[in-house]
Amino acid sequence: MRGLIAALMLMPATGMAQEIVFDIAPVEACIRAGGGEACAGKASERCIEATPGGYTTVGMGACADRERAYWDGWLNAVYQQLYARLAAQDAQAPTYAPKEAEALREMQRAWIGFRDAKCGYEAAQWGGGTGAGPASVTCHLHETARQMLYLQSSRLGD
Repeated sequence: MRGLIAALMLMPATGMAQEIVFDIAPVEACIRAGGGEACAGKASERCIEATPGGYTTVGMGACADRERAYWDGWLNAVYQQLYARLAAQDAQAPTYAPKEAEALREMQRAWIGFRDAKCGYEAAQWGGGTGAGPASVTCHLHETARQMLYLQSSRLGD
């Protein structure tokens, strides 16, 4: 039995090593055009259409995860810039004033918990089916995009 399991593990898995056809350009163009939240998902939709097997759960999940990674990188960059600016402002503010950088950090931590719970709920609606993975990743993509755009718009005085 162990030999059979070892042999199966060495066999190539179909659909596991598919080449993903991904380009973030549709999202970037949409953002430049002021599309806001409607931009989220544009690249993953194109990826699903362009990738052989893109309409499989593996393909949909992989395409959504590629785009989610971009939004996550953008969110982290915007957060770091905003945090640094607010920390500098806090250093100049009167001691009785609320610390904006600290409030931003606490809000972001709470948002992460909310995002994870919301996307867990999205996945649970699939009742354990194969659509749960793509549903969760797509939820993470959209929630991350929404949060990045929110933080980007929070640059009061810029």
